[in-house]
Amino acid sequence: MSSAPRDLYRRERALARKHGGPVAGLDEVGRGPLAGPVVAAAVVLPPRGRIAGIGDSKTLDPDERERLFGEIREHALAVGVGWATSGEVDRRNILRASHLAMARAAARLRLSPAHLLVDGLPVEGLPMEHTAIVKGDGKCACIAAASIVAKVLRDRLMRRIAGRFPQYGFDRNMGYPTPEHREALARTGPCLHHRLTFFPVREALQLELGWSA
Repeated sequence: MSSAPRDLYRRERALARKHGGPVAGLDEVGRGPLAGPVVAAAVVLPPRGRIAGIGDSKTLDPDERERLFGEIREHALAVGVGWATSGEVDRRNILRASHLAMARAAARLRLSPAHLLVDGLPVEGLPMEHTAIVKGDGKCACIAAASIVAKVLRDRLMRRIAGRFPQYGFDRNMGYPTPEHREALARTGPCLHHRLTFFPVREALQLELGWSA
């Protein structure tokens, strides 16, 4: 481990002192795609030392995310991962499914943190007290680490799904509504990994079945 901006660690270390134990960062990826699960991760970083280059997963290129993923897995005190399937997104709605994935990730930490730091707004159903931090993946190292873990694991899963359903280009678009993806939807209809309640998918299914909108 090496140096990283001190500001990324300041808030979580202050909260660790306040709550008398380690804090975990919690984040999710995959709210916007038309296909695939929501994946969440919870990460407890060590109290000393910094991981060089850690930051918001959206600002990192894939190679850098993979490097950081390896360092996080090596140095973190605990990592928990949870997900909500596309079917759960359809049954619950995207917000509730995201909260479910985050609760599962927090519950799977092998070390019970004293407090959770969550990216964004408060989350219902978490197994412990938490503080919500808007744009937290750019403000707290443990949330940034969680965003990297969740992004890398979701991208890996989408590349595996692409092996079974190559027509949608999931290995390139990760399920997001790119022109390539939407053209494939219009041409072949959705697959079992699509979120049927999302409008572009529902529209493609209606066309495939000959239903009117």
